[in-house]
Amino acid sequence: MVFAKKAKENREDPLGWQREMIKRSDAQEERYQNIDNDPRGPWTSVDYTCNKTADERPNLYYPIQNPNTGKDVWPSKSRVWRFDKETHENNVVENKIYWGGAGRNFPRLKRFRTEVSSGVVPSTWWNREFAGDNQLSKREIRQIFTDYSEEFATPKPTLLIERILDVCSAKNQNDIVLDSFAGSGTTAHAVLALNKEDGGNRKFILVECEDYADSITAERVRRVIKGVPRAKDENLKKELGGTFSYFELGKPMELEEILSGRNLPSYKELARYVFYTATGECFDEKKIDQKKQFIGESANYQVFLLYEPDIQKLKGMALTLEKAEKLPPIKTGKRRLVFAPTKYLDQEYLEKYKIDFAQLPFEIYQRVG
Repeated sequence: MVFAKKAKENREDPLGWQREMIKRSDAQEERYQNIDNDPRGPWTSVDYTCNKTADERPNLYYPIQNPNTGKDVWPSKSRVWRFDKETHENNVVENKIYWGGAGRNFPRLKRFRTEVSSGVVPSTWWNREFAGDNQLSKREIRQIFTDYSEEFATPKPTLLIERILDVCSAKNQNDIVLDSFAGSGTTAHAVLALNKEDGGNRKFILVECEDYADSITAERVRRVIKGVPRAKDENLKKELGGTFSYFELGKPMELEEILSGRNLPSYKELARYVFYTATGECFDEKKIDQKKQFIGESANYQVFLLYEPDIQKLKGMALTLEKAEKLPPIKTGKRRLVFAPTKYLDQEYLEKYKIDFAQLPFEIYQRVG
């Protein structure tokens, strides 16, 4: 399923959809030449008629004199000129009419490279050469995984996803691309490849619930980041660069079970939850020092968690003056963010020790007191 953002209606886009561009191919660029040394630069010629009849547009049905032969040239009554007489005369004065190499062909309009955008509206027909196919994608995966065992019947070609991303994020190279059914990891591969190509900084989020999430989905990303030396494809041999973090879902923290005390999360699980929720930054469990109740450091905070997965112990887990005084020294410019079931400090002491207090989620203390 594909979604697009609807734009305001306008004459250039009567259907009301924003028309994104993709980069021109080398073949498309080569069409622009300057065979007559026009000072305006390279150009190509386009049709001088339009899809209207003489009955519909009688003002566009008139003769044009070929300056090389002196003969009048008429359009078809079913396809008249695209310009009225006055506009045509301006085109003649501005040397925008092309009569072919011998000067005897049907008139065409010179369109200069400087007059068109850097991209083209993507075609609705994407063939194998433009976007790849399943055969190419399987060959690609086999070069990445020599022991590949046809885990995916119809893997998507990287080139296809690149084309889609080219349409969707050519203007904003800092986009975040989400793939909720990551499969073999093609989307991440395509994002990294496109970043490598145009210097973008797109990010990807992959979600995969099958057993191969680590061994195939994430492993493919690891390998293309470093490059696949044994691959026959030169693009696979090259390092794409970039980084990513791999996470596995733990046991769900259910509100009712936590409040009842039946399934309290472990210290590490709750630390991960509160740290990321509060800071939005990556959590590193190696930084945990439970004796000091330290769980990590963000750009603005040193973060602490006063907690034990034990109903009775939680009763004594309040932030007190004694505990505040024992917290490790803080770095210049940062504050302490302290999570606890409750606190026995007023605002004056919180400011003295540069503490921002955050009560633990789900009001655990109120249920165990």
